[in-house]
Amino acid sequence: MKIRSLNVARTTLDPARFPNSPWAEVAVAGRSNVGKSSVLNTLFERKNYARISKDPGKTRTINFYTVNDRFYLVDLPGYGFARISAETRAGWVKVIHEYIESRPTLAGVVQLIDARHEPSREDVAMIERLVASERQFIIVFTKADKIPKSQRFRTVRDFNGCLAGVARIDVSGKDHSKAGTGIEWLAGVSVPSIFFSAITGEGKEDLWRWISERI
Repeated sequence: MKIRSLNVARTTLDPARFPNSPWAEVAVAGRSNVGKSSVLNTLFERKNYARISKDPGKTRTINFYTVNDRFYLVDLPGYGFARISAETRAGWVKVIHEYIESRPTLAGVVQLIDARHEPSREDVAMIERLVASERQFIIVFTKADKIPKSQRFRTVRDFNGCLAGVARIDVSGKDHSKAGTGIEWLAGVSVPSIFFSAITGEGKEDLWRWISERI
């Protein structure tokens, strides 16, 4: 997708201040420090449009980005081990869950998983919520450049092991040295996945294609 225009439409944690627009929204979710800002900057073809930090929890609002005056990409706060109070973290989680479950213009969710590690407990809980809400979502394994391509099959296998009974990516007969690890149907939800690297740009076109289909 060619980015013709890009603007920060709203940054807030108050649902009353979310944009009142019929435009479709695609949200980007993931644990703190999974690489959300890097994924967004790669999609936007901007270096630092979404702020990048080595410190977890820097995204502390829901950020709505207007793309091409046509739809929103929505940056959700990272969940997990951000250095914030338990009360603040609980408030974030509550708003994120309400957004995912009740936002009428939400057309899909990009769920990020660090390719180097098994899904965390919070990752599993988020995917369970996505399946239960019947939202369309895609699994994006970030930081793919940091693991050898020979390890990708194991990454997907470990993912399936952690998500047994919740969601599954089909690994049979797939070449996991390439982007795209198949689709499996479970509970009426199609779960595609790709490997993504902000360094090499791998997965960028595949992810834009999935987003375009949602909007």
